[in-house]
Amino acid sequence: MDSRELRLKFLKFFEKRGHKIIPSSSLIPENDSSVLFNIAGMQPLMPYLLGEKHPKGSRLVNLQKCIRTIDLDEVGDNTHLTFFEMMGNWSLGDYFKEEAIKWSYEFLTDKEEGLGLSKNRLYVTVFGGNEKVPKDMESVKIWEELGISTNRIYYKSSKSNWWSAGENSPAGPSTEMFYDITGNLGDMSQEEFEKAEEEQKVVEIWNDVFMIYKQEGGQIVGELPKKNVDTGAGLERMVTMVQGKDSVYETDIFKPIIDIIDIYAKNAPLKYKRIIADHIRSVVFLLMDGVMFSNVGRGYVLRRLLRRAIVLADRIGLPEYIFGNSEGHSFLTEIKNTYEGIYNIDLPFLHLFINEEETKFRKTLKNGLKEFEKGTDPFILFTTFGFPIELTEELAKEKGIKINREDFDAKLKEHQKLSQTSSVGMFKGGLANHNENTIKLHTAHHLLLAGLKAVVDSSIKQKGSNINEERLRMDFLCDHKLTDEEKKKVEGWVNDKIKRDLSVIQKEIPLREAEKLGAEMEFGTKYPDIVSVYFIEENDGTPISKEFCGGPHVEKTGLIGGLKIQKEEAVSQGVRRIKAILI
Repeated sequence: MDSRELRLKFLKFFEKRGHKIIPSSSLIPENDSSVLFNIAGMQPLMPYLLGEKHPKGSRLVNLQKCIRTIDLDEVGDNTHLTFFEMMGNWSLGDYFKEEAIKWSYEFLTDKEEGLGLSKNRLYVTVFGGNEKVPKDMESVKIWEELGISTNRIYYKSSKSNWWSAGENSPAGPSTEMFYDITGNLGDMSQEEFEKAEEEQKVVEIWNDVFMIYKQEGGQIVGELPKKNVDTGAGLERMVTMVQGKDSVYETDIFKPIIDIIDIYAKNAPLKYKRIIADHIRSVVFLLMDGVMFSNVGRGYVLRRLLRRAIVLADRIGLPEYIFGNSEGHSFLTEIKNTYEGIYNIDLPFLHLFINEEETKFRKTLKNGLKEFEKGTDPFILFTTFGFPIELTEELAKEKGIKINREDFDAKLKEHQKLSQTSSVGMFKGGLANHNENTIKLHTAHHLLLAGLKAVVDSSIKQKGSNINEERLRMDFLCDHKLTDEEKKKVEGWVNDKIKRDLSVIQKEIPLREAEKLGAEMEFGTKYPDIVSVYFIEENDGTPISKEFCGGPHVEKTGLIGGLKIQKEEAVSQGVRRIKAILI
């Protein structure tokens, strides 16, 4: 069974049991500044776990894209990844422990509807209790009724069998299922089981979390309005078990990437090959969800992953620019093939941005490595040569050198203070304020995007915006510099629509319907199930602009007065910036 078949089997199993299939959310969390990325399937559903009603009902199932960097040092062993997909079925105040555990076991072991894994290779852990929450004997009883012997059920502390998405989130005890990947362990004592887990002879493949409590500041402050179930099973680990492999990197998900590495470096260290395969896949999905290379936040994680992969690739003799190659038998084409029909993988876009980032890094890489050998300050390696501190630490560790991280962090903090911009405090959507001119320019911004698409290229996408009372600024994806003629035509198109005093109408409609209508959305942004869409319509009702937007806007385009394009320039390869003012 390949990964595609397993994915479909999981969704169909729970759909048959009354669950509605929902799509994966973006890797970028919506309305949650506490984390950079979605690290678990529960995060996008947080409002519903806290009591809000989900439009699809109380039983849901999906595969959620996740990124975790806390285990980055472990990547390259048999199980750890930075990007992974979490299979999850959800009960929002519907069924609870009995059904959740029964269905988990059934999907894992049933030969017809499930995966047909051997019951004799399964082990189970449950929450052992603490001063506030008792030992989970209810789950133990359910497992015993399903045929799991008492000497294969292990009690674990809150470190292992208590789950939340942060200090302020729903929380609860969990029961976890482990699988013997050696096939010959048999019954084990608690001590033997924990040793086998540490040695990765048994691997966690499923986790049922019973969301009962609400946490604030990491402390339980009460119970949730309803009892919920959040189950999680890593797709890649599950595929490993089903395909009888010892490592996630041996499955059909990673084998095509490893095979390409072996063409150039068959005898390279296995861990290097695995890290490279993991990192390029993560880079692809981060870019496709709208993260861009930078030295802060999400962009820094993205940069760190690609630059680490480039250094390792150079060490084992892979060709330069292998990561951005989007033709023939390449990393990008193989990743696209693996996820064809599941996720959008835009090869030209990836080629453009990955190669641009590699070019930037290569300008300083050789000199940076020389400076590292000389013992140059890690802060200089970071600011001047583009070396992420974690990469410097990794290189230093290999040489038995300890980096003074506190000194680096202090210097970086001071550097960031000096580099702060006036972007702090911006309104959501790129508006600096809601005064009259800013609102006029906001509506003009919609017309400008529509004009660029009508005159220059219908495939143009907005990448970002910044609007204040003096001017509008729009970043957009475009493969060339606008000619003077194109700028003149776009400006004329916009001013014609302003002069005709067209209606600006706001509607709240389901996300799927808005997507079907072709409403413009900002690249990489995650939207809720019900969205606000602004239409600018001709007098006969034909829309000339449809955009996902929270407003505010003028009611008629005539109120704008007129628009003048001041400047058009490159931001980076493939991204242009246009500035315009009211006249």
